[in-house]
Parts: sequence; structure tokens; C-alpha cells
Amino acid sequence: METSETTERQPAASEGTKWVIDPAHTSVTFGVRHMMVSTVRGEFQKITGTVTWDPSKPEASTIEASIDVASINTREAQRDTHLKSADFLDVEKYPTIEFRSRGFGKKNKDGSVELVGDLTIHGTTHAVTLDVEGPTPAYKNPWGQTVMGASAKATIKRSEFGMTWNTVLEAGGLLVGDEINIQLDVELRREQ
Repeated sequence: METSETTERQPAASEGTKWVIDPAHTSVTFGVRHMMVSTVRGEFQKITGTVTWDPSKPEASTIEASIDVASINTREAQRDTHLKSADFLDVEKYPTIEFRSRGFGKKNKDGSVELVGDLTIHGTTHAVTLDVEGPTPAYKNPWGQTVMGASAKATIKRSEFGMTWNTVLEAGGLLVGDEINIQLDVELRREQ
């Protein structure tokens, strides 16, 4: 993380500036209830995408992102293998998760802005709403690149994307929760 002594503030981006997701400084994490006891967390380690950002007309901005499903990591190899199987994400048939923005909605009380887009997981597309914080001001990093960042969160139901595998527990309840909490922390680099 850079300090103010190593960064130089840049003027606002020009209309419709294209930015690319910096995968080395971006995280896509998720959490899901396990056995109705704890929350298992994981991440997707490979993401690519672009943002066309116009600070004077944020509602006209566009976002496209693609996640490599095989890059899933929950810190448990056997679980990762099961998540990649046809029971869940079916990486052989559906190797990517895709997101395309539709537009920005209302501003929330906490200062975040709603971003509506089409999310495709497991071959099924649904509209989702992400609560976005940012973007941060654009800065020139020590390597001469202009960067900015944003965070977003959303909750989806895996069953809506065709992932319904589960096991009923002996004491009642289900092994895997239906709601998936998603957190994105994205660093963007302005295209030269």
C-alpha cells in the first residue's frame, strides 16, 4: 500500500476513460454458511475486466468482468475439487463467471451506490445489485501508472443459478447454505 509521500494525485479522468482490472491487486471473495454452524470463505484468484468510467456521468459508465472458475480457493483442496464439479460450478462446462453492468441506481444511506448488472454463473444469468463504494481518487503510482479503486458487495442465492446440491444434516438443516455473500475489492489501472 502506498503512502501519500509515494503517490501523486492525478486530475479526474477524461470522459469515457477505459480502465483495466489489475488482477494482482484485486480480490473476489465469498462466504457461505456451512452446517449451519460457521461461514466458509473462499476466493477466486483470477479475474480480468474493463471499466469505462466517466466521473461527470457515472451513470453512463460500463463494467465487464470475467472470473476463471478454476481459480477458486477455499484453503481445502478436497472442497475446491467438489466446488469445481458438476454438483456446484461445473468448471468443465462453465469455465467462467461473467458480469456486465446495466447501470447505476440509487445512492444508499451509507454513501454506497447501487450497480445493477447481469451475472452469469453456471450457465444461468440473473440481474444482481451490488453496493459499490468508490471509486477512490485517481493517483499515479510509483511505476507511473494511474490507478484508482472501488469496493462492492452483494448477496446472491446459489439455487437461482442452478446449484442446488445439498445434504440434509442428521440434526436437521442443510450442509451448505443457499445465500452467498460476495465482496469485491478492485484496483483499476488506466489504459495508456
